[in-house]
Amino acid sequence: MSEAVPGQGPFSDFGLETDIMGFSLGTIACIAVIGVLSLLAGRFVRMVVLPRIVGRVFDQEKADEILGKRGSRGLSLAVALVFFVELVEVLDVIVEPVWDDGGVTEILSWLVSLYILVFLFAAYGLVGSLGQILSHDEDSSASQKSLASIAESLGRMGVFVLGAFVLAGVAGFDLNGIIAGLGITGLALALAAKDSVSNMFGALSIIIDRPFNLGDWIKVGGIEGEVIDIGMRMTILRTGLDTIITVPNANLVNSPIENFSQRRFRRVVMPFEFEGESDTDALQKFCERMSETIKSDERTVNEDSSWVKILSMGASSIVVQANFYTQQSSDIQRAMSEFALVSARKISGDLGLSFHEPRLRRS
Repeated sequence: MSEAVPGQGPFSDFGLETDIMGFSLGTIACIAVIGVLSLLAGRFVRMVVLPRIVGRVFDQEKADEILGKRGSRGLSLAVALVFFVELVEVLDVIVEPVWDDGGVTEILSWLVSLYILVFLFAAYGLVGSLGQILSHDEDSSASQKSLASIAESLGRMGVFVLGAFVLAGVAGFDLNGIIAGLGITGLALALAAKDSVSNMFGALSIIIDRPFNLGDWIKVGGIEGEVIDIGMRMTILRTGLDTIITVPNANLVNSPIENFSQRRFRRVVMPFEFEGESDTDALQKFCERMSETIKSDERTVNEDSSWVKILSMGASSIVVQANFYTQQSSDIQRAMSEFALVSARKISGDLGLSFHEPRLRRS
């Protein structure tokens, strides 16, 4: 940039000997026009460009929800600042504006740092908004919700680390020294934070292998509950008592996981204990009728593996066991179990069979 003398040059003062804080009237007018154009450019990006980009990936409702977040407003401001800085520099190339060269250079330097920080702020907000929308979207599959949750954590962490380096640079710290220091202390930090590192690798393993998804009901290490969040360090479960349990990801990948939500059906094992003197033919008829009743119900699945048989005989009791399968829903399982119990009571009464009573004295 080159300094000019007020009253000289095409943008000096429009013929007026005016000098405001080192700026001529003509220069101030040009900067004002650049400012307005920059704001319009930022608004154009937010109202036209960004909606078209987001609209190609999401439907209109989700796109409106994403663009309504403060991250999109931050992006608009960052774009406006970029245009302002670039246009001011172009102005200095094509003409000789009248201003304080050193002051303008410092202001532009701060504006560059500012729009980088605003970009990072906008990115942090948009990543969070996008992750929340996808992880709570009813139309998304469970695997997509899991990936969205992990991607949100990774994105937020990446933006935070990048922002920390930018702030360090703006504050005047030697980034080369910081990077070298990180290399030297990397081993020590890895040893000190080995559990955190293990949990992060555990999160990556969950992303790749997908042993469970958001919303799945799992059991691991004696802990059972619904997966409500998968983070970089830990996974959060909500138990049947409506309590929250946090499980480190390293524990999840190193332990057997029982995923109840991936069942194709539910198995019901139901024993019936009759008196030892029960008639054998009546017991066999009971097995046949119970098997027919269970298999004929539309809620029963996997009929070929369903059966009702005499399981064992003792001195005082005979055990008949029913083994059948219902649809995956827990409500259907409970309703079918109730139906089987009521049917067993009715059929045994018709056949004159009595259930075993261990407290009954026998001579």
